[in-house]
Amino acid sequence: MIDVVTGRVRAARTAVAQISAAPLMVRAGIFVTVFAGFALAFPAEVLSGRPILFLAVAALLPAFGPRRIWVTFTALVTVGGWLLATDGYGRPVALWRLLALAALLYLGHTLCALAALLPYNAVVDPELITRWLLRSAAVLLGTAVLGVLLLQAAGIGGETGYQWVTVLGLLVAVGTAGLLGWLLRRR
Repeated sequence: MIDVVTGRVRAARTAVAQISAAPLMVRAGIFVTVFAGFALAFPAEVLSGRPILFLAVAALLPAFGPRRIWVTFTALVTVGGWLLATDGYGRPVALWRLLALAALLYLGHTLCALAALLPYNAVVDPELITRWLLRSAAVLLGTAVLGVLLLQAAGIGGETGYQWVTVLGLLVAVGTAGLLGWLLRRR
């Protein structure tokens, strides 16, 4: 038992000594993005004292385990904070906040995908990360423009938001994740 613990401590020390800058910066970007999403989603009344500490720890989880369930967990916590703020605290649905939150969720997810591909000790050309982020920015810009145009065409938005659309989107996202997980396990 002691040999196992000693071996793991030695492996952890070796891994920490071999961390390169690019994967570390990507993981720091994950933390900042997820934490900014929490700060934007949750009402200000909740973001004081212990809850902010718990949210900071939760934002660290996908940075350390981008291939694990933590990415989905933090996305669900963010959506839960949004629902708490709009339904529980009566914050009006603002289009800028909704677009910013969607952008942060997407950016956190795509940074986790990049971090999952990069080992801790990878030597990465900075151009790779720049192209990845530029592609993500193009997706975000296109999505924001299309989303605003569709909202205007449908006549939805302004000060009146539809809570059921948020809940329906959350259910579709969870259902899709569950279906993909089931398909991967079946294979």
